[in-house]
Amino acid sequence: MSAHPHAAATTAATTAETTAETTAESADACCAAPLPVLGRDVTVPLVTGGEVTYAALDYAASAPALQRVWDDVAAYAPYYGSVHRGAGYLSQLSTDLFENSRVTVAEFLDCRPGDQVVFTRSTTDSLNLLAATLPAGCEVFVFETEHHASLLPWQDARVTYLNAPRTPEQAVATLERALADRDPHGPALVCVTGASNVTGELWPVKELAAAAHAHGARIVLDAAQLAPHHPVSVQELDVDWIAFSGHKLYAPFGSGVLAGRADWLQDAEPYLAGGGASRKVARRADGGVDVEWHTTAARHEAGSPNVIGVYSIASACKALTEAGFDSLVARERHLIATVREGLAEVPEVRVLSLFGDDAPRVGVISFVVEGWNSSHFAAALSAEYGIGVRDGLFCAHPLVRTLLGSDPGTQGECGAPEAAPGEKSLNAIRVSFGAGTPDEHVERFVGAVKELVRDGARWNYRTEDGRCVPDRG
Repeated sequence: MSAHPHAAATTAATTAETTAETTAESADACCAAPLPVLGRDVTVPLVTGGEVTYAALDYAASAPALQRVWDDVAAYAPYYGSVHRGAGYLSQLSTDLFENSRVTVAEFLDCRPGDQVVFTRSTTDSLNLLAATLPAGCEVFVFETEHHASLLPWQDARVTYLNAPRTPEQAVATLERALADRDPHGPALVCVTGASNVTGELWPVKELAAAAHAHGARIVLDAAQLAPHHPVSVQELDVDWIAFSGHKLYAPFGSGVLAGRADWLQDAEPYLAGGGASRKVARRADGGVDVEWHTTAARHEAGSPNVIGVYSIASACKALTEAGFDSLVARERHLIATVREGLAEVPEVRVLSLFGDDAPRVGVISFVVEGWNSSHFAAALSAEYGIGVRDGLFCAHPLVRTLLGSDPGTQGECGAPEAAPGEKSLNAIRVSFGAGTPDEHVERFVGAVKELVRDGARWNYRTEDGRCVPDRG
């Protein structure tokens, strides 16, 4: 093994870098090949007979891991060691990879000098961590359109929930009115998504940040759906914090990031109390314990961290940067146009939107089909065409209810509700894609939608444990 601390992971990374450069140079942006991802050749059985290559079109839930990321992790795995804990070579190598991953993420997000990058389990964990650090008396402002990960963590604070806007300009005006009515002397925080996990629409983050700061508030950006699709700059957007998840950024499950200003994080009690968060622990004469906590990101990273998860996030950040977001965005726009134009040819399909057809968006599109229970439609796509989408309320209940025009009190679930095929249900269908999606997958999806609407399902389905499944007799 080479003495260089990154030697364990460089061979696979170099090969992937060369592939990415060749891909970017060998095709026009909109025609560039998808990035290699795990599972791209997996075949699944169809209820009608035979097998087909699986079309993974549920990126908004979890994107498949990039092959580059998997190769980097596999190259490092034999050298696995506990970070910050040991004098041995493998522990020092792992510590170096861990801390350099922090630098890579900060560069990927274009953080400010002095910002902290805290590693967490997910976006949900990141935002709950931030909620635990809010100063006393902090007011929180959040739109009802948020994913539950950014809608719900603020229960211990004074929360103002803002109604769903119908234009980006209305979003800014709504926030400005709400902030103008608050106590100008107390702390305040605005939480907003960068791209909707339901409609894919981009939010006016920079303008919302300017409004927040003009009224003495801070802002945290939920970039779970934005960071995998677009470059995100903390400095350009002028947000105070940003949160995202590895499993939506083409990395394996179990890792996330909270990055941003250090003061609230340093002033708060550790998110978890334990080893790693503490600098010094001593017994007092009265039998108690005195603790001196770290003031760095380690303050909120108690316990043995997910080193592989952290390294995989850094690898994904490098892979996306090297592939070039200009090329990735252009290709995704091509896929979005293919899906939207195809769905527009089916009168029974209604695409859900807040800001209208012309709003910029990422590869996330939700819709309902007249005469179909959404769970039934999604089940048929899977069982008869080998296409994986999602149905339900997408853990954004208030937003989906607003888009469907339902009563706010109507019950629903994140997954499929108890509704049999053909019965009306309060849920929708979501198709989502990204850097690893081949054209064939979205073309098959559009063809399947048209065929199902025209001819109906070729198989019988029933409800089992809250999900619509093929009836196998």
